[in-house]
Amino acid sequence: MTATKTVSPSRLPRLRAAALLAALLATGLAAHADTIPAPADQPYPGTIVLKVDASNTAQQIFRIRESIPVRPGKLTLLYPQWVPGNHGPSGPLNQFAGLKLTVDGKSLDWLRDMVNMYAFHVEVPAGATTLEAEYQYLSPLEANQGRTTMTGEMLGVQWHAMALYPAGYRTRAITVQPKLTLPAGWQYGTALETAQRTGDEVVFQPLDLEKLVDSPLFAGRYFRRFDLAPGARVPVHLDLVADTAEALEARPEQIELHRAMVAQALKLFNSQHYAHYDFLLALSDEFGGIGREHHQSSENGLRTGYFTDWAKNEGERSLLPHEFAHSWNGKFRRPAGQDVPDFNTPLQNSLLWVYEGQTQYWGEVLSARSGLIKMEHMRDLFAAMAARYDTVQGRDWRAVQDTTNDPIINSRRPQPWSNWQRAEDYYSEGALIWLDVDTKIREMSGERRSLNDFARSFFGVDDGVSVASHYTFEDVVQALNAVQAYDWASFLRARLDGHGPGAPLDGLTRAGWKLVYADKPTDFLKSQEDQSKWANFQYSLGFSVSAEGRIEALRWEGPGFRAGLSGNTMLLAVNGRAYKADLLRAAITAAKDGKQPIELLVRKGNLYRTIALDYRDGLKYPRLERIPGTPDRLSAILQPLK
Repeated sequence: MTATKTVSPSRLPRLRAAALLAALLATGLAAHADTIPAPADQPYPGTIVLKVDASNTAQQIFRIRESIPVRPGKLTLLYPQWVPGNHGPSGPLNQFAGLKLTVDGKSLDWLRDMVNMYAFHVEVPAGATTLEAEYQYLSPLEANQGRTTMTGEMLGVQWHAMALYPAGYRTRAITVQPKLTLPAGWQYGTALETAQRTGDEVVFQPLDLEKLVDSPLFAGRYFRRFDLAPGARVPVHLDLVADTAEALEARPEQIELHRAMVAQALKLFNSQHYAHYDFLLALSDEFGGIGREHHQSSENGLRTGYFTDWAKNEGERSLLPHEFAHSWNGKFRRPAGQDVPDFNTPLQNSLLWVYEGQTQYWGEVLSARSGLIKMEHMRDLFAAMAARYDTVQGRDWRAVQDTTNDPIINSRRPQPWSNWQRAEDYYSEGALIWLDVDTKIREMSGERRSLNDFARSFFGVDDGVSVASHYTFEDVVQALNAVQAYDWASFLRARLDGHGPGAPLDGLTRAGWKLVYADKPTDFLKSQEDQSKWANFQYSLGFSVSAEGRIEALRWEGPGFRAGLSGNTMLLAVNGRAYKADLLRAAITAAKDGKQPIELLVRKGNLYRTIALDYRDGLKYPRLERIPGTPDRLSAILQPLK
């Protein structure tokens, strides 16, 4: 008598997967990532239909169904890994779930690649013409899970998080028909062209996958649109979603400042490389903050009070100018290393000091030229930027050029010693380098030329053309030489590859200003400190203190560091009295003329310690001071263009 084995239903999927693995290994399909077809520049046969159901805001789940034209045989599907604008392999694979593949209603087994976790192998059966893929994108529910992309009041559709695509083709050769289901009654903003809306179902015009990923969407229960370029040949809109209807109540004079910013950008770059441009701006205390560039739009996320607490949020107003400048720098003109065939080919970031650094510079300049940030307050922001980078001790071992690799190395994770490790310093230190370039051009040309001329000639070419144009370091040098002859290659390399001492502040000096320190912050920087709820002792004791008393952002080899302090430490008392920021400020001032060190009672974990800080130089806060007898080029740079 032969015994019969009963297989538990719970084991069947594992047995099928094991059988598939054995079969794929036998054919070599699952051996390693080298089996993934390289992207070829040929049209993908057929149009992929991508349906996203974003109506489940209660559970914050995007449900996706994708219909992919296929042919029988081996197929590899890719989930985007290298996200444009994030500069690194940040595709949210951990939030991708529930993958099911079917042909004519019959399930197909798939296998994740053994090396490339973003690749999924499947064998398409004979006679199949369409593969159906079903899966979910799970928006984080809490901050420690990632950036929230859906709340009860708004959502953001980032198409790279929603789409699988077939390997073996350039993304610009894959045509996609996007369809979206919104919560009842919600409105949306996007650079996509709408083909049809029926109730809460929206069908967009077909387009290639590269453009789709570059065209996100914000939708919300509370929505408002403002025209930022009335009467212009190319529309520019501000599309607002917010937690409340009240947060959308922008005053006319506030909108006029945004219109002035758009007008100043158009005068600067003297071209438009978009059919229409949409600022997608979410004002929320729940939706994840963001600033990400796209060719014909941008994703922007700020706190609810952007308009309603206008006076308190002046320092945040450079976000939209920065992202708008990216339409020219980073999207129309792109570094050659960003010219990749698909979203799973690594990006090369060596020119991010142009892509992001010069955009950071233009974002600050356009903020001042438009009046979004007052000129005197922009000087304060330049002072804060200069002081910060002048005290980055990590420059001793790591040049700013190497920080362009940080999106890949660190992926914006918190660091224990950021002052020593460095982060993405190519943004703001890059801006200081471009201030250096701008003032050098102005000086050598007798104020007849400036970086404005570089912007027009380098980014302003081919007006109306939206196809990306890529550049190299040599192209940047050549364009600068066309504006003002000089050894720009050596000039730039000295600043990018040098180690100081200190930040590249020659541009500030040439602009007619110098960095100094006073025992009180400027009114504007004080308001910024109050808004952040952090007490800044960076330039005296070498650390900051949060509202809860947590010591953070210690300066390597600063007074606090040398006394043995580290992060994750609570400051409990100053000279025997319970910590308050004003109490520590008073103690620092008193220590200038005293003989006793400042005593701090701190707790790290379960360990309490008393730290003696022998510091005698008083409070220090950065500000700019005019250099007598020099041209005020900084004011000239920040003046509106006529």
